[in-house]
Amino acid sequence: MFSFQRKGLGPPTLLLSLLLLEFWEAGSGQLHYSVPEEAKHGTFVGRIAQDLGLELAELVPRLFRVASKGRADLLEVNLQNGVLFVNSRIDREELCGRSAECGIHLEVIVDRPLQVFHVEVEVKDINDNPPVFSLREQRLLISESKQVDSRFPLEGASDADIGENALLTYRLSQNDFFSLESSTNNKQTKRLSLLLKKSLDREKTPELNLLLTATDGGKPDLTGTVQLFVRVLDVNDNDPEFDQSDYKVRLTENADKGTLVIRLNATDRDEGVNGEVTYSLISIKPNGRFLFTLDKNHGEVRVNGTLDYEENKFFEIEVQATDKGNPPMAGHCTVWVEILDTNDNSPEVTVTSLSLPVRENTQPSTVIALISVSDPDSGVNGQVTCSLTPHVPFKIVSTFKNYYSLVLDSTLDREKVSAYDLVVTARDGGSPSLWATASVSVEVADVNDNAPAFAQPEYTVFVKENNPPGCHIFTVSARDADAQENALVSYSLVERRVGERALSSYVSVHAESGKVYALQPLDHEELELLQFQVSARDAGVPPLGSNVTLQVFVLDENDNAPMQLASRAGGSGGAVSELVPRSVGAGHVVTKVRAVDADSGYNAWLSYELQPAAGGARSPFRVGLYTGEISTTRALDEADAPLQRLLVLVKDHGEPALTATATVLVSLVESGQALKASSRASAGAAGPKVDLVDVNVYLIIAICAVSSLLVLTLLLYTAFRCSASPTEVACKPGKATLVCSSAVGSWSYSQQRRERVCSGEGPPKTDLMAFSPSLPPGLNREDEGERQEAGSNHPGQVSFLQIPPIQVVFLKALKI
Repeated sequence: MFSFQRKGLGPPTLLLSLLLLEFWEAGSGQLHYSVPEEAKHGTFVGRIAQDLGLELAELVPRLFRVASKGRADLLEVNLQNGVLFVNSRIDREELCGRSAECGIHLEVIVDRPLQVFHVEVEVKDINDNPPVFSLREQRLLISESKQVDSRFPLEGASDADIGENALLTYRLSQNDFFSLESSTNNKQTKRLSLLLKKSLDREKTPELNLLLTATDGGKPDLTGTVQLFVRVLDVNDNDPEFDQSDYKVRLTENADKGTLVIRLNATDRDEGVNGEVTYSLISIKPNGRFLFTLDKNHGEVRVNGTLDYEENKFFEIEVQATDKGNPPMAGHCTVWVEILDTNDNSPEVTVTSLSLPVRENTQPSTVIALISVSDPDSGVNGQVTCSLTPHVPFKIVSTFKNYYSLVLDSTLDREKVSAYDLVVTARDGGSPSLWATASVSVEVADVNDNAPAFAQPEYTVFVKENNPPGCHIFTVSARDADAQENALVSYSLVERRVGERALSSYVSVHAESGKVYALQPLDHEELELLQFQVSARDAGVPPLGSNVTLQVFVLDENDNAPMQLASRAGGSGGAVSELVPRSVGAGHVVTKVRAVDADSGYNAWLSYELQPAAGGARSPFRVGLYTGEISTTRALDEADAPLQRLLVLVKDHGEPALTATATVLVSLVESGQALKASSRASAGAAGPKVDLVDVNVYLIIAICAVSSLLVLTLLLYTAFRCSASPTEVACKPGKATLVCSSAVGSWSYSQQRRERVCSGEGPPKTDLMAFSPSLPPGLNREDEGERQEAGSNHPGQVSFLQIPPIQVVFLKALKI
């Protein structure tokens, strides 16, 4: 510890001294400085930043600040050089009264990370208060009969300073009768008396006017004076006397008004009125004139106000007993009243430096707030303990005497609890105990720790083909458990190629609403399944996102009419010409009408009808309802016209149904003519290209072999799948989706183009369609047989499977 003093300066700076304790007390972390009171603004106190080990450059970024309970403006820190200096006038007497120790407690707080330092600045006393007498003049009545060496008590002066600055000495103006006598009692209080050194003679000197001067021990010293008026009285030669010169009394604070403090008794050896005593209060120190009353006749001292231990711990009461003689005589005593503390003050809780709101990813042990408690009571009545609301992820940690930190004890999750209302309870050790609370609301700030989530991983959407451009087909919605911008979700397409075109040319998604729009009419014949992903991404930093899969099935509409395929026998105007011997019997197959429909399902399921002949004549021919085979219904005879013109109506099963017509010209000839015509046709076909016959034979054999192998493979695969998982409808991976059903049968689609074939390896590659035909009443058995053979004539069909009960399986492998 060092001290500095500059000589030759005026009183305000004469005792300027600076004391710096350059070490930390073990375990306390407290820094000590000292400064004289009344120091000028800007007076250097200490290099606080350097002593705390802080760099000057980090003072401002770390929010370096100084807090003080009470007078926070007395001291300040220069953030440029880290110097602690006097900011405003410091009056020690105003700050601490007559307390022997006086200091200013500072809390130095820096953030990032949060640190708290405690600094004690001791305020040194200077001699800035002169001695003061309570009265401007004191009047003394002294009998002339008083003996030499008699003593007359005087009320001394008081000095607001402490130590040497409050050590008073007295001197009396020059006179022949009195001198001063000063003695110290057991309370280290000087008692001042006038000592009679020469007998008084009222007739010669009836009055004396003296000047009493009090000088303190400061440098330079200060003085105070009081006028003493001494009146010399005539004979009443016995003073009232108390049993004791000093009385000691203990009294609890907050004693009721009227409580008896002490009953004084003074006796006078004189007789008559000279022995009758009355009592009066001379002084009550400190500042307690109205706190006590004295019964002038009985000498009872009683409480007249509110006694507060925290304001004054003891009182000095000067009592005078005066007789009724002429002149009256007086005796004096002192009553020392000690005030005992009671637990009458609740603790005070102060919450400062709140680091709010708290981010939900804040690590445990992070300091959230600083808490200070105080209790002006003494002993156990002033010992305070703190507690916190139970079952919260926070705790209170003691950092210094009566100082605590509110610390995060476990992890936070804003999505579970967004705010905590904490109650800090401070309780003293009195009996009964007193307590106080302070509420702290801790808001949990959101961080982007939750990605947008869809209700399900994928959606299946059905859209009819030929939709209008820009139509709304679906709405995706993702929910984000975060808040504010972290929960603001935007949607976008996960771009990919669909064939030779970009996905964005087919569909689009609204970034805010999640509505999915078809940008152009979709064609089932071109694209049966459009599978893509929509991404949902929040606005957090960094953003989080997730994807959902949309499977858009384009449902077929009946927008394609049946179309006749070319026949092996040509005719004029696209008609089919056939030669039929008249000798054929009933059931002879003449030819077969072949037609296809670009649609799918029922819309592509064709039926054939033979239009009635002109004139209403019954035709000897019929057409298979689903096969398209034209056969005879009876044996031909001479009555039948040699040229039969048959008009076949081909109709699909769409709503509404679309139709096409095929014309078949049947020439009835004799058997020999039919053979010759057949031979000529064969010869003309062979002609110069006889060498191609063998090639065609081999080609036909190869095609049949491959077809047989394919049919066998499909049969084995279907049997294996049915035995392994009888409930499965379509091959994996992917989900089988039911498209439509009717009285004729139930159809199901795979996830790929219908031109592909399903295999056990990889994704499905064909459309597997199955239906259970329901035969309408009225069809004869022959028609039933035709319906059972429908698989061989369905467009794009290669084979069928007979699956009980009467289920026909179509595999559309190639459009013929």
